[in-house]
Amino acid sequence: MIIKFFEINKINLNHSKLILLYGKNEGFKKQELEKLTKDNDKVLTYEEKEILNNHGEFLEKIMNKSLFEPKKTIIIKRVSDKILNLVKEINEKNLEDTTIILNADNLDKKSKLRMLFEKDKQHVCVAFYPDNEQTLLKLAYEFLKERKISISPSNTNSVIKKCNGDRENLFNDLRKIENYCKNGKKVNSEIISKLLSLYEDYSISELVDNCLAKNKNKTLYILNENSFSTEDCILITRTFLNKSKRILFLSKNYKENKSMDLTIASAKPPIFWKDKEIIKQQIYKWSPDNIKSLIYKINELELLVKKNATNPVNLITNFILEQSSATTNN
Repeated sequence: MIIKFFEINKINLNHSKLILLYGKNEGFKKQELEKLTKDNDKVLTYEEKEILNNHGEFLEKIMNKSLFEPKKTIIIKRVSDKILNLVKEINEKNLEDTTIILNADNLDKKSKLRMLFEKDKQHVCVAFYPDNEQTLLKLAYEFLKERKISISPSNTNSVIKKCNGDRENLFNDLRKIENYCKNGKKVNSEIISKLLSLYEDYSISELVDNCLAKNKNKTLYILNENSFSTEDCILITRTFLNKSKRILFLSKNYKENKSMDLTIASAKPPIFWKDKEIIKQQIYKWSPDNIKSLIYKINELELLVKKNATNPVNLITNFILEQSSATTNN
């Protein structure tokens, strides 16, 4: 059953047990998800790959009932048609105490998952298309006016163009400007450009570092807290490649000298002090042969991302989850 985004307040989680939200506008979806789940005692969030890799365990978890456990809502992020068979299995079961919300990127009209939700009257399907410039200007104006922040119309337009029609990206960027202005600092186009690009590089770098260090929980947290765009996917693969090549060089040195401190101290270019601990974790986790294999995979991934323009974020997400979970022997 199709519901327009402006009718989403009509959804009753006591009756609608399977809900599909899809579209590029992650910020709008996030806002509506918060409204849908604000009165729920227990909200669990998963990635699609996590669910598919633990199919039986997930079904058992949603079917187990307890007199002492509150009703729960499960959100599955970045879903695709791969989850269709699981949805059909869930559909055959009686979900009295559980609501499942599927959050997908863009789904075309041929998507089997989308067609299932659109045609079944028991399910709810809501599309979230990119915000237009007028809507984003209004949101930005209200944000800046409320906080008494003054920036020029041309700089406001620059921030809006960068957000790719997604209000979450817009609010993330506006909050960075707000933080900068807290001590009475003034912003200009140069400051705004630095604020926004530095944040992007940091979040992607942190994501890749934690994945390579196999810090699975931290990696999942960063994935859940960020909405990476199609354009970010190439930057993520290039960051993976550059950092993996650095690990290869350091891993070879460590294999020869058997001293982690010497390996870190002799690195060129020098490793900044705050990065030393996580790079040590990466070296421990990856042997030269394993990291070489990973570099080949990253090159293949980059080709796939460039070819698969419709769903590169899912490709990147699945790759990251796989690498952060995989066991390597050093």
